Formats: sequence, structure tokens, C-alpha cells
Amino acid sequence: MIGIAALWISILLLGGGLALDRVLSQAITRNFDDGLNYVLTAMIASAEIGPDGEVLFNRPLADQRFLEPNSGLYYQISAKGHEDWRSRSLWDRALRVLPEHDDRSFHAYDSKQFPGEDLRIMERTIVLPGSDTRWMFMVAAARAGLDDQIRTLRSTLTQSFALLALGLIVLTTLQTLYGLRPLRRVRKEIVRMRAGEKNRVTDPMPSEVLPMVEELNALLAHNERQAEEARTHAGNLAHALKTPLTVIMNAATAQSADLGETVIREATTMRRQVDHHLARARAVGRRGAAQSRAEVWASLQAVERAVQRLYPETRIDMDGDKEVAVRVERQDLDEMLGNLIENAAKYGGGSVFATVNRAGSMVEILVEDDGLGIPEEERTRIFDRGVRLDSGKPGTGLGLAIVRDVAEIYGGSISMEESEDLGGLLMRLRLPAA
Repeated sequence: MIGIAALWISILLLGGGLALDRVLSQAITRNFDDGLNYVLTAMIASAEIGPDGEVLFNRPLADQRFLEPNSGLYYQISAKGHEDWRSRSLWDRALRVLPEHDDRSFHAYDSKQFPGEDLRIMERTIVLPGSDTRWMFMVAAARAGLDDQIRTLRSTLTQSFALLALGLIVLTTLQTLYGLRPLRRVRKEIVRMRAGEKNRVTDPMPSEVLPMVEELNALLAHNERQAEEARTHAGNLAHALKTPLTVIMNAATAQSADLGETVIREATTMRRQVDHHLARARAVGRRGAAQSRAEVWASLQAVERAVQRLYPETRIDMDGDKEVAVRVERQDLDEMLGNLIENAAKYGGGSVFATVNRAGSMVEILVEDDGLGIPEEERTRIFDRGVRLDSGKPGTGLGLAIVRDVAEIYGGSISMEESEDLGGLLMRLRLPAA
């Protein structure tokens, strides 16, 4: 950041300095030319044609430097067929008349015709009254004074802009270091958390850094919840497997006659528990994926085709919003909808109706059947693991428990109501909209 700022400041000041140098140098040169123009105008105003056809001044020029040899200020009047009339300051030198110049207006240019003395020349072609001759009036001045002024100007600009650049870079450095100091404080807080001294960033932070600190604290809380859920799942699974294993070991130790049946029964229980906890673990692992997204209608259609093959005598109808999507992994959505629709087809009277609606930030999926329903006092207990109200049909008793756990993991919910249209059970699954 400091390097980029220093580079940008340098570029801007360099560009500004060059532009200002050009403007001021042109202004100084223009002022210098105005002086030459004044002298040349005075020469033309006082010039007239003498009796012998040559130019003469009807009054002397005021600047005494024209009388001092090599003074740095010169004039010359030239015309074709006439002898040059030069100032005394030129001594034995003469200004070069360029044949291509025929200037009806004032014309200034630089010349290096005198060794060791650069000149600034102002000239104009004039036809004086009483003569048809075209006279070239020329005034020349040494550029030494002009160049000294420009050098002084550039030196002042260079020093001023260098000092300004240094001041701005120092200010940018201090501002950057001061502005990033809260990030160093955050780093120290993270070091203290890693050392076990604290579990959150609690020091007051500037408003610019506060959103990052809040997200960091939220991430820490999320990780703690995941770790706690993992410990809970491991404990629940261990507790669920402990009893069947104990039964199997006791039967094996006692060499029970029904050992085979006992092993099969308890192994089936253990498999149900493992499947349930694996489903929860998969949902928890996929929950943090920012790209989690599933199209509800596509999932419903896939589940409807699968359930229709299992229960061909059951009629499954669907209606509602076909465009909505939920912030859930497709595999988990298929598993939840599969459990709900399969239960409705298994325990219903042959008709299942699924509806999809958008409700604010949530998506509601209603699954209704025309079965006998479930008494209100049993509706809470039915979500517990292993609970089955109808043991006459195959099942593990874990389907609704899995639906509830997975929905809650994604921030949704599942509830049980009575269907007004079909008279059976209505399952209301609410999931966050994508």
C-alpha cells in the first residue's frame, strides 16, 4: 500500500511539475520576448529613410547596452543591396539573415550563431515610407539571463515538489501504519486464543475492522458448535451401540440357544443407529458449503419416480412453485423428501399430494396423505429415534428423526398437522430459500 501510494504520488507530482515548469518557462520566455518586442517596436518607430536611401534613426535608442561591445544586446537592419546597419555592441560581428524569413509580423526564435553565446532573436520585415526596399529589423539578446531565470525556476520547482512528495509519502506511511494497527491487534488476539488464554476477540475495535472481528467470532462460535455436535454425535452413537453390544456379549457368554436370532436383532438395531448418525454427520459436514443449493421441483420429481415404483397403486400429485430452490445439498433434500413421501405412500390410503410454496425467506414443502393420521398426543413422540406407531409394516423408525435432524442442521424445521383436504396427515417441511 505504501509503495503504490508513493509511486502514484511521484507520478502525479512529476506530471504536475512538468506541466507547471512548461507553463512558467513559457511565461518567462514570453516576458523576455515582450522586452525584445518593445525594443524592436521603438526601433521601427524611430526609423526613417535618409537622403542617401539608407535607414537612420531620428532619435537615439535609450538602452546604453547597444553602445557597449559584446554587451549581450544587439540590433541590425538589413536589406538586399544595402549595407547592414549594426549596433555598436556587435563590434565586428553580424547577425545572420535567414533568406527564408520574410516576417510581416514579429517573429522570435533561438540562435546559436555566436560561439559561446546563445541568442534570442526578434525580427520583422518592414517597408518604410519613401522607400520600396524591404528592411529586416532584428534585435538579439543573449539567452544567459533568460536561461538563469528558467534554471532558478526549475530548481525551486524540483525542491518544492520533492519536499511535497516526501511529506505526502511520510503522511501516507504514517496513515497506513496507523490504519493497519487494529489488524495487528487482531493478530495478537488470535495468538492469545491459540494459546488458550481466551476464546473470542473481545477488545474494542474501530468500526472499519469491527465487521471482520464479528465474522471471526461467528466463525469461532460455528466451529465450537460443530465440535460440540461431533462430540454429541460420537457420544450418542457410543451410547446407542453400547446396549446392543452388551446384549450380544451376555448372550454369547451364556451360550444362549437363540444367540443367532439375538445377534441378528441387535445388529439390525446397531445398523439403524449407524445409518442415522451417518446421515446427520453428512448433513453437518455439508452445511457450511456456501454453494449449497437444490432445486425443489427437480428433487420432488426424482423422489416421486422412485416412490411410484415401490408403491405403484399410490397416486402422487404435485403442485406449487416450480422455480424455488433451497440452501440445502441435493442429496440431503432427496433424503428428507424421500422419507416424507415414502411414509405418506406407505401409511396413507393411496393418495399423496405434495405442495411447494415460498414463504418469505423460507420454502415450505407440504406432504399430505389420505391415511388415518396420527393422534395429536403422539405427534411429538413420533420424531424420536426408533419410534414406530405401526409395527405391522417394515421400517426402522428413524425416517422422521433423520428428517427433523437434517432440517434443523440447515436451519429449517418439520412439523406435523392434520390435512384438511385429504383428511390424513400433513407434514410441513420448512427450509431456507436459496
